[in-house]
Amino acid sequence: MKNSNQTKIADMTWAKELAKDCGCAIQWHEVSDDAWGQQKNASLAAGEIDDLNIRAFNPDDAVRNSSAFEELGQDMDKLPNVSKFFQEQPTAKKFVSVDGKVRVLPSSRTKGFLASGQHLMINKTWLEKLGLKAPTTWDEMRKVMEAFKTRDPNGNGKADEIAFNPRELGTGKIGDWWSPFLMMNATGIVTHFNSGPSQQGIYLKDGKVGNWMQTDEFRKVIAFYREMVEKGWAPSDWVTAKDDKYNARNQSDGKIAQVGMVFGWDESAFGSYGSPLAEQYESIPVPSADGVPADKTVWDGSREANRFEDYHMAMSANATNKDAALKVINLLYSEKYSIQQLYGSFTDKYVEKTGEHSYRVTDKFHQAQDSAKVPAFEDRLAGWIPDDVTVQGDRGMDHVAAVDKAYEKQYKNYDHEKDMMPIYVRISEADQNTVANNNTALFNYAVPVVSNWLAKGGVQDDGAWQDFQSNLKKYKIDQNTEIWQKAYSKAVK
Repeated sequence: MKNSNQTKIADMTWAKELAKDCGCAIQWHEVSDDAWGQQKNASLAAGEIDDLNIRAFNPDDAVRNSSAFEELGQDMDKLPNVSKFFQEQPTAKKFVSVDGKVRVLPSSRTKGFLASGQHLMINKTWLEKLGLKAPTTWDEMRKVMEAFKTRDPNGNGKADEIAFNPRELGTGKIGDWWSPFLMMNATGIVTHFNSGPSQQGIYLKDGKVGNWMQTDEFRKVIAFYREMVEKGWAPSDWVTAKDDKYNARNQSDGKIAQVGMVFGWDESAFGSYGSPLAEQYESIPVPSADGVPADKTVWDGSREANRFEDYHMAMSANATNKDAALKVINLLYSEKYSIQQLYGSFTDKYVEKTGEHSYRVTDKFHQAQDSAKVPAFEDRLAGWIPDDVTVQGDRGMDHVAAVDKAYEKQYKNYDHEKDMMPIYVRISEADQNTVANNNTALFNYAVPVVSNWLAKGGVQDDGAWQDFQSNLKKYKIDQNTEIWQKAYSKAVK
C-alpha cells in the first residue's frame, strides 16, 4: 500500500536487486491508501490476496480470515532475520501475536523513532517577542493565548493571530492523530493516539481499565476548548474544519506565522524543515490542567507504536511459490534491505554505508523527499533496523527525537504498563466483533453530542451531562471496558 509521494516500485533499484538476490522474479502491484480502503474488505471476502502484502493487512484481519494467511510463526526456520528481530525486540513479537500465532509481521524503524508522534508545538518567536515563558499550567496557557491574540506577535498590524489551532474532531472515534483530546494528558489520564483502544476512549489507571468519556476530566477538557472559542483564542469553526483548512492556517503564507500553538508531529506542521515558519516553533510539555500538580501531568505514551507498526508483511496461505516468498521476506528483514526500504538504494547513492552497522542518508535522498519522488518505502517498510545500527541524516528521526525530549519528565509520571494500555494487548476475534459493533452505535451517538458541546457549549449543564452518561451506558460502553479489562489482565499476568 503505497504513499502518493513514492516513485514506482519497479523503478526502485533496490527492488530490482532484491529479486536478483532472491533468484526469483517479483511482480509488484501498487495500490494507494484511498483505493485500498475501498478494496481491502472485498479482497478478504473473496479470499484473493497477493502472495506477499506490505502494509495491507493487520493481525486482526488475519485472525478474522485465518485460512487466507500463512502462519509465519511456523516458518521461523526459513526466516532467521525475523527470528533475530523477535529475539531482540520481544515487544514487537507480542504486538503481532494473537493466541500465540503470528500471521502478520511488524516493522521497526531505528531506535531514534522511539518517540510519540504527538507533540504540543508553540511559537517560541512569539513568546520571545512578548517577553513570555512557555506555559506550564492552564492558567498560564490562558494568559499566553490572550497575549497571542491581542498583542500582534507576528507584527503585521492585523488581528489575524490564532492562539491555538486544534485539529477537527473525527467522526468514527473519539481520539486520533493530533487529536484535541491529547489535552486529556494535562488532567493525568494517559492517551495513546498513535494506535490502539485509546482512540476509543479506553485508558488505564493502576491496572484498571476505564473510558475517559465517562470522566470529569473529559468534561473539563471540553469546557476548556469551549472557553478557547468564546475568548477568541481558537477558531470558531475548528471542530469541523477539514485538514486542508487546518493545514493552511498552520502554514499561513510561508512567511508570517498565524498560529501560536498546535498539536503535531514536529515543526514540519508549519512548513518544510529549515523553512522560516518551521524554525519559529518548539515543543513544550503539556501544561497541567486546573488543580493538577506537575508530577501528575503526563504525556501521550505512543513511543513504541511509533517505532513499531503491526501490519507490514502478510503472506498468502496459497502463495504460488512458498519457498521464494519466504526468501523474499527474510531478505526484506535483513539490515541491508531494511535500510534501503527506508532510504533508497546504495547503488543510487540515496544512502551510504559509513561503517559496520552505520549509515548516512544523503542530500540526494532529501531532494527526492522534497520533490515528492521518494525512491523508498520510508515508514512503510517491511523490515527491521537493529538497535546497534546508527543512521545520520534522517531528518524525520532527528527532529521527532528532538521534540520528544520535552516530555521526559511527563513520561516518568506514570507506569507504562499499569497506566497505559501496552501495544501488544489484543482482544479475541469474537470480542473484536462485539467491540466494533458497539463502537459504531456508540460513536454515532457520542461524537455529535461532543462536537455540539465543543462548538456551541453546554457541557456544564449537569442534566445534559448526566443524560450523556446514561446514554453511553445504553450504547454498551461498559461492555467494551470489560472486554479490554479481560484482554489486559490476560496479557500482563
